[in-house]
Amino acid sequence: MIRLIAISNPRAGQAFIDYMASRQIDVQMMPEGEGQFALWLADSQHQAEAEAELQAFLHDPTGRKYQSASWDMAESRTAHFTYPRQKILTAIKQNAGPFTLFIMVVCIIAYAGLTLGFGNEVFSLLHFPATDDQQWQLWRLFTHALLHFSATHIVFNLLWWWVLGGKIEKISGSAKLVQLFLLTALFSGLGQYVFDGPAFGGMSGVVYALLGYLWLMGTLAPSRGLSIEPSYVGFMLLWLVVGFFEPFGMAIANMAHLFGLVSGCAIAVFDAKFSRAARNPS
Repeated sequence: MIRLIAISNPRAGQAFIDYMASRQIDVQMMPEGEGQFALWLADSQHQAEAEAELQAFLHDPTGRKYQSASWDMAESRTAHFTYPRQKILTAIKQNAGPFTLFIMVVCIIAYAGLTLGFGNEVFSLLHFPATDDQQWQLWRLFTHALLHFSATHIVFNLLWWWVLGGKIEKISGSAKLVQLFLLTALFSGLGQYVFDGPAFGGMSGVVYALLGYLWLMGTLAPSRGLSIEPSYVGFMLLWLVVGFFEPFGMAIANMAHLFGLVSGCAIAVFDAKFSRAARNPS
């Protein structure tokens, strides 16, 4: 299933569900807490159509065609809202591709090593190159992104990696996500190293890159089906600014965040304007 949007008005959500049902497209609604309800698309092959129809619905949610669809579907509905129960692992797999899941597993294994008595060995193997004898150990330019130093650190980063990376991989394929991971891990790591040295780790630079990529792709090339909700962008940009003040004494790789965001935006500009798909939109 693919998460389309979160809304606060379940009646409006049901109108959209009914309209999509009239087009033989299954959209379901699930509560998310704090008065929010998420709309989930059951079949990914209808994603482009569902997202286009959703944008049209948001511009005119009281349109006649939506009211008519609700009236037509009322008799066939056994309940106003259905909240299908999903197993956590099933939901994770359905909303992520193989590379998304692979990186999540590797990060979890690395974190387990750090917390189970192998911290020095894991960090020494994966950290950004810091000495002359490590400068040709090229894997270090990327594997620093796999290191996490607290439960909050890894949960926050992997959640965003799953949401953002999973969306990119589902729509654009595994090769694009691999490319984004490698390029943005490299640039975010270099930026952090130049300003603060090699003692850092984590996926957050890559996460900010994916944020920037989805943000600009949704603006510059909306037909590609890649976008992100403005509320997500606002939250992450606010956290980017707050991070420079190091709240509560937290050690935050702020330059990795900044360089990651810039590199993700740069790749989006290239993909939207200069890539083969941009030159041949058909």
